[in-house]
Parts: sequence; C-alpha cells; structure tokens
Amino acid sequence: MEASGSGTGPPSTAAESTERTSLIEPDDSISDEGYAESTTTSYMTSIASDIRHGIEEDGRRYAAYGQHKQWIPIDDPELDRNDFQHCKFTLLMGNRLHLAPIKPDPHRILDIGTGSGIWAIDIAEKYPSASVIGVDTAAVQPTMVPPNLQFEIEDVESEWLWGKDSFDFIYARELILSIRDWPKLMRQSYEHLKPGGHLEISGSLPYFQSDDGSLPAGSAYAELAQVFFDMGDRIGVSGHDPLKWKEQFLEAGFTDVKQTVLKIPTNPWPKDRRMKQIGALEMSHFRDGISNIFARGYTQILGGDPNYFEVLMARARNEVTDRKRHSYLLFYAVHGKRPEAETSRSQPTS
Repeated sequence: MEASGSGTGPPSTAAESTERTSLIEPDDSISDEGYAESTTTSYMTSIASDIRHGIEEDGRRYAAYGQHKQWIPIDDPELDRNDFQHCKFTLLMGNRLHLAPIKPDPHRILDIGTGSGIWAIDIAEKYPSASVIGVDTAAVQPTMVPPNLQFEIEDVESEWLWGKDSFDFIYARELILSIRDWPKLMRQSYEHLKPGGHLEISGSLPYFQSDDGSLPAGSAYAELAQVFFDMGDRIGVSGHDPLKWKEQFLEAGFTDVKQTVLKIPTNPWPKDRRMKQIGALEMSHFRDGISNIFARGYTQILGGDPNYFEVLMARARNEVTDRKRHSYLLFYAVHGKRPEAETSRSQPTS
C-alpha cells in the first residue's frame, strides 16, 4: 500500500502480480452539493421481481434454502442494494464487468451468488455466444432476461451438479457473510472449468483508512466495520478472507493468478470525476443500504443492544458525509486460469 495514513489497514500483500491504485487527490472544493443527495432512483427498483421466496422475520425476508442460515435479506431493499453496488463496481473497474482475460466467444458462464441477477444480465448481453447461469439460494431475479440466461436455485457450498470441465468463466462477487469454505469453492470451480477457463472472485474489505491522516481515531463507521468483522468471525465467515484469496487460488492449481486492489472513496472527496462518482455511490450505499448487512445478525449473532446499534448507525451515517475525511475502503479482485494442458484434476492441492 502507498504511504500509510490513519485507520487500521490490512497487512501488506504486495507481489509482482498485484495491481494497486495510486494516491487519490482530494477535491478542495465542496460546492457540488448534488453528490450529497440521495442517488436512489427508479432504476434501483425497475429490475426487482414481483415474486419473492423465503421466510419473513422482523419485517425482512430471507432465503430459506441452503445448508447455512442466511444473514442477508432477499427483499426489495436488498435487491436495490445489489443493483446499486453493481453500478459502483462496474465504474470502479473502468466500466468493465470483469478483469479476467476470458476469450471473446465464451460458451458457458456461471455467476455464483447472482443476487438480483444484474451482473448475469449484463454479461449475457455482452456475450451472446454464451449460455449464462446465475445461481443463488432464492428465486428473486427478474423473469424478463436475455434468451441465453437462466437462473437456478443452488447452494454453491454443497456439491455441484453441473458437469465438470464445462464452464469457460466462473464469477463471484461480494458474497458477504456467505461462503464458509473458500478453498472448497475454488477447488470445485477448478474442476468445473474447462482447461483454459477462468475464475474471478472479488469483494470489499472494509478497512477504513486514509493516506493523509484525515480519518480520526474512533470514527463510528470504522467501529461499524469492526462489528461486521466480529459477526463474520462468530459464524465462521471471516471478513478478512479477501487477503487469502490469491494464495488459495494458487493452492487450488490456478495459474496466471493476478490480484488487483482498488480504493473505494467513502464519499465524493476525490478530485478526479470518476472517483468522485464512485465516492458518491459508496456514500449513498453506506447511508441507505449498509443496515441490510446487520438487519438479522447484530442481535442474533453478537447479542448486541439494538438501541446502541441505532445510535452507532446514526453517528456513522453523519460522519461518512464529511468530505474533509479522505477515507476509503479496499476492493479485492483475484482471477486465475485453469491450465490448458490439464483435462481433469480430481484431487487438487488443498
């Protein structure tokens, strides 16, 4: 990482195959109030399906399928958050849907944890040559989709029933509090990819930090991030897993493994227009959607006081709009290739 600022940062994982972004120049002008307005639009809800499956609890709806209890809702507010996040991540990656160098005419693509299905829809439109499958533990996706796309209800932590050596590209993004066994997921992905196929996994790591010391100690949104890590640790889903992905790719047998680390500004403080837009999206996501992550788990997992949590959320929402705090979190994206020479790998290195 570049010059360390205030905040708790992840341990260094620098390597030749890791890309990192440079320092972000802050914008000293704060006259563009439009970035502070709510970015919730009709687009956020247009993709939502009228049909929702699962169980209702405390006014939220959760998936009832899968071997582990689901901690993230599947209702309209959460699907809106999925769509919102998709816009942010696409912009963050330079208007790209993926970083893996897949071939221009893939035949089969698998989207793990498809959520609202928005990435699967976009990738199906981008690659009409491909048969795209989007899987999740609940049928919450729209019915009007490209003809080369289908959605399935599957728990990807169970044994996969798709044919081995069958996919050109497998993609997984932002599987918050979902995957208990990442090495197993990577091994299964390896076995179900064709030789030469690619796996890409990405997600956010909420180590809030700054490069210029503008993030004060004891910030509420940094405390909220620690609550997220504590919840994950309690149920066996480490929020620090992105730091291990690159090594786990290599252990599973992937080659040409590349890790990219990108900064997500927490509000529109950057001077660069694209980064300012990303910061605006992240700020709105934090204010309007971050509570989805804690809706079921804060009291059930940690036994936390809901009254204290409401106060903490209010403080965090107020702090995150302060453009004098040049803070950011990190987005990790790792992709690797199944070697062309291999035709099967029944017992990959674990």
